[in-house]
Amino acid sequence: MEKMNYKTKQQDLLLSCFKAMRNRHFTAEDVRAYFLKKNIPIGIATIYRQMEKFVSAGTVQKYFLGEQNAACFEYSGDDCHKEVSHFHLKCENCGKLIHLECHDLEKLGSHLMAEHGFTLDPFRTVFYGLCQNCGAAARI
Repeated sequence: MEKMNYKTKQQDLLLSCFKAMRNRHFTAEDVRAYFLKKNIPIGIATIYRQMEKFVSAGTVQKYFLGEQNAACFEYSGDDCHKEVSHFHLKCENCGKLIHLECHDLEKLGSHLMAEHGFTLDPFRTVFYGLCQNCGAAARI
C-alpha cells in the first residue's frame, strides 16, 4: 500500500480534520463545513482531490451507501487493514452510520459463497434498521 508523505499545508490540514473526526463517518461536505467553521479557506475540489490521495494511501477508507448518496469516508490512520471486513449499520430514523466488524457476518459471507456462489463485498454492505437509541425510543 502506497503511503503518503504529508508535505503540503492542505494535506496537514486535512489530516488534522480527519483525526478530529476519528471514529465517525464523514462526507467531503462535512470536511468543508469543518474548515468553514474554523475560517480556513480550502476549496471543495481540493478536498475531493486530496481525499482520494488519502484513500489510495489507506489512511482514509471510502464507502458508498447507494447510488443516490455521496461517498462517505472514515479515517483509519496508518494502521488500516483492508483485508478486515467493514460492514455498516445505517439507522433509518436518525441516519447514524455505525462501523461494524463482526465475525458472525464474515460467516455469512462464507455461507453466501459456499452455498450460493455469491461474493459479498463487506466494504459496500450496509444493513438498514434502527440504532439502539432510536429502537429504544420506538419501544416506549
